[in-house]
Amino acid sequence: LFFLLFHSALRPSHLTFPFLARAAARLSSASLAAALHAHPLRLGLLPADLHVANSLVHAYAACALPGHAHLGDLERGRRVHRCLRERGFALKLRLATSLVDMYAKCGAIREALDVFRSVPAENTDVLIWNAMIGGLAVHGMGTESLEMFQDMQRAGVAPDEITYLCLLSACVHGRLVDEAWMFFRLLEAQGLRPHVEHYACLVDVLGRGGRLEEAYSVVKSMPMQPSVSVLGALLNACHLHGWVELGEVIGRQLVQLQPDHDGRYIGLSNIYAVARRWQEAKKARKVMEERGVKKVPGFSEIDVGGGISRFIAQDKTHPGSAQIYDLLNLIAMEMKIKDDDAIP
Repeated sequence: LFFLLFHSALRPSHLTFPFLARAAARLSSASLAAALHAHPLRLGLLPADLHVANSLVHAYAACALPGHAHLGDLERGRRVHRCLRERGFALKLRLATSLVDMYAKCGAIREALDVFRSVPAENTDVLIWNAMIGGLAVHGMGTESLEMFQDMQRAGVAPDEITYLCLLSACVHGRLVDEAWMFFRLLEAQGLRPHVEHYACLVDVLGRGGRLEEAYSVVKSMPMQPSVSVLGALLNACHLHGWVELGEVIGRQLVQLQPDHDGRYIGLSNIYAVARRWQEAKKARKVMEERGVKKVPGFSEIDVGGGISRFIAQDKTHPGSAQIYDLLNLIAMEMKIKDDDAIP
């Protein structure tokens, strides 16, 4: 509509741009916010019109925070938050939700809670509750996540499919099997449709809890084809609890579904290893090699001094590798000494 207005004989007013800034924020599109910024500048509305200026600042902040959350860039996210506070900007709901999401994904769960609690309950919506419930779940705070859901109900905010996905994730991390079933049934009772992700969480929590036959029954009863995440959760449970027969079937199915995924061959090999079927375990890895599928090494990343450092197992490419390994060896020695001292 704005483009139609722009190409017409009509002229946008100072009331037009705050609505457009809100749209850019909802889309988390910094490029749209930047393109929008040029128009009030050309019309002479900036920097004099504070309403337009504030709406653009909010848009830029809302666009930047999801990027910092995705990268785990806590310090930059904090700087954005600090900048908003120092300039006296009111924390609108959309921006507060982005801050909660950023802090939670960056591991600063207390700061996420501080921002969340700064918003009056009557002004909240399902998105900010989901961000907080999901953040607690990811950090293994299952009980707190479930308590937050009770607060959400008391606040009169209706949950949606994402809310229940966050709650099921909390149950997975906390191994809360009965609670997982309760939330899955609540989801259906509310008239919402369970998606494959909900089934994956339910299968995962049942598998981790040792209720493999129940997990398998859930998979067989699904109204859609089970995804690789569902089958992967079931395979992990079979490996954990030694159900080799089912594990072999699921493992072969996963290899067929994702023949280029190294983890599928390794998962099948591990199932054979549980049963001490060494030749078949070796064959699964050999098939992977023959098909040209290479094992992708796992890695971790950490933000140090404003830069991202990546580490792979036995990696020595980092410029500080010598000092890092010296420190790790020292820690290992201290742990061994403490263990030896603890033995009577």
